[in-house]
Amino acid sequence: MPCLRYMSLKLAKILFTKWRRNWRSVPTKNCFLTVQNRSVSDFLSAEPFHCYLESMYFDRFLQWKCLERLPVTKNTFRQYRVLGKGGFGEVCACQVRATGKMYACKRLEKKRIKKRKGESMALNEKQILEKVTSRFVVNLAYAYETKDALCLVLTLMNGGDLKFHIYNMGNPGFQEERASFYAAEILCGLGDLHRENIVYRDLKPENILLDDNGHIRISDLGLAVKIPEGDSIHGRVGTVGYMAPEVLNNHKYTLSPDFWGLGCLIYEMIAGQSPFRGRKEKVKREEVDRRVLETEEVYSQKFSEDAKSVCKLLLTRDVKQRLGCQEGGAVDVKRHPFFRVINFKRLEAGIMDPPFVPDPRAVYCKDVLDIEQFSTVKGVNLDQTDDDFYTKFSTDSVSIPWQNEMIETECFKELNVYGPNRTLSPDLNRSHPPEPPKKSLLHRIFRRQHQNNSNSSPCTKSSLNHDVNTNHISTISMGSS
Repeated sequence: MPCLRYMSLKLAKILFTKWRRNWRSVPTKNCFLTVQNRSVSDFLSAEPFHCYLESMYFDRFLQWKCLERLPVTKNTFRQYRVLGKGGFGEVCACQVRATGKMYACKRLEKKRIKKRKGESMALNEKQILEKVTSRFVVNLAYAYETKDALCLVLTLMNGGDLKFHIYNMGNPGFQEERASFYAAEILCGLGDLHRENIVYRDLKPENILLDDNGHIRISDLGLAVKIPEGDSIHGRVGTVGYMAPEVLNNHKYTLSPDFWGLGCLIYEMIAGQSPFRGRKEKVKREEVDRRVLETEEVYSQKFSEDAKSVCKLLLTRDVKQRLGCQEGGAVDVKRHPFFRVINFKRLEAGIMDPPFVPDPRAVYCKDVLDIEQFSTVKGVNLDQTDDDFYTKFSTDSVSIPWQNEMIETECFKELNVYGPNRTLSPDLNRSHPPEPPKKSLLHRIFRRQHQNNSNSSPCTKSSLNHDVNTNHISTISMGSS
């Protein structure tokens, strides 16, 4: 601490001297910030950095990075119940053995991927998840492979999806306050994706998940795509009834389909049905597409003027006139009166209370027996040509989520301390040999019993059998400890 205080005072003097000199020559409001950024960087790269390299904290950092780079396998986790299924396999709950942190494991069966030629889609989802760190989008923590599957370990969302809450929790639909809150968090998630020039393209209630505290995250980025800078894309992808007109017409687009999808979602949260298809209505895909392109949505008394206005502006067929598709992007949508009760600064910081908190005793998903089982894939053989794809996919832990897990579970908290009189803690002192691994309680009990039997009993056949059995048990207990 004295060292830090000295460094802080020294830096303050340097900043003040340089700021006074620059202020007299170039008196601008950005003068101080420019001086500060450059001076702080120069200062920290000199004496403080060398002090850090010689400190315990640098050794801890090296330990931290070594742990982060450890190979990840199926044995890293405990597997629990199936939560649902995706396009290529099941999704189940899992727990990291070392920290106790719970996640969702999305299994992509190798043979199913190859049969459907889904390699590029699977790798694209993994790479986008790896790139985006947002409190409003599910985060990828680990990616690994087993003999039969590729696995994505993602944020666990125990609160169910919006479709379940819209249609299975009383009367269909939400009160406007609740719909506004979810729409605001979805908008923040889209903003985080759009900052990376990623268009999501599959906004629908099934893909919006609730966590234990009632906050939402966007999930399933299989159809998301990164748009090259200054370019546009085309492609007729998405879910029937939620695809924007420009997608249906196979026109070029950038981020506009996501704002159309947001309009569909707000409408459905309030009305209790999608804007272009009635609830449980059996209608052909072509008819739904025709309605999207030609008919106007109908607004019931459930919609306030602000709710009706935001839906109409987001569901404008002309991209140039659609809310969110101008230069301001998501910021323009946030300014709409529909979001007047939302404090976006507090929302983005995660300190705004949600209108609904899931009951921790309730299960907001289908019963395990109701989840359809995947059939066995036949006639597909995996070979060496698939290995390049598996190598690109299986990159073990993802830095930021892994580090957040370590901080959240406090695995490193007790390690960041010195020994007595500010000496190095034993595990960092290279002059001391490492401590032998601790024996388990079962090992000590069985070993003591074995020694007593050896000293007091004659070497009969029965005692020999007993010795062998206890040795075998102690070996197992050592291996499992």
